[in-house]
Amino acid sequence: MDSHLKEIRITSSLAYDGHFLKVQRDAVQLPDGKETSREFIKHPGAVVILPLFEDGTVLLERQYRYPLERVFIEYPAGKIDAGEDPLSCAKRELQEETGYTASEWLHVCTIHNAIAYSDEHLELYLARGLVAGERKLDDGEFLDVFKAPLSDMLNWVREGKVTDVKTVIGTFWLEKIVTGNWQLPA
Repeated sequence: MDSHLKEIRITSSLAYDGHFLKVQRDAVQLPDGKETSREFIKHPGAVVILPLFEDGTVLLERQYRYPLERVFIEYPAGKIDAGEDPLSCAKRELQEETGYTASEWLHVCTIHNAIAYSDEHLELYLARGLVAGERKLDDGEFLDVFKAPLSDMLNWVREGKVTDVKTVIGTFWLEKIVTGNWQLPA
């Protein structure tokens, strides 16, 4: 159906092989037959956890993000390890970063947060039945955990206080779920 838009890979090479990220450089043929190059970040994927308490508050993190040199408010999240099941990753990350475990998990959606320059995908999960426990932060990981009403999150998004794309999208999903406007499959 969209074949008139497809680009065809001619050659592919690894332009940069870092500890966490890899940059791919491909020569491609455009739909009009011309050739060009595409560079993009290879990413293993990640999970985002939307921890919702029975009282309607959400569990959040404050974490410094070096590329933008500031602290961001975010939902718990983390990179999927090679061969790791995304739900297992979500459960692991929630416990490691916040100390909480959840008795109910539902897959919300998959998002692609940087389609122009990365193959990264994020799997969003709703976590309910939260029980506090002890955090097990990774070495070199520093973050604060706190609770806030969903209404505050919506205001922070509107005011530009929350700008992290996974957190903005997760907040909009939570609003639809909590108000009953969107149902998740069981």
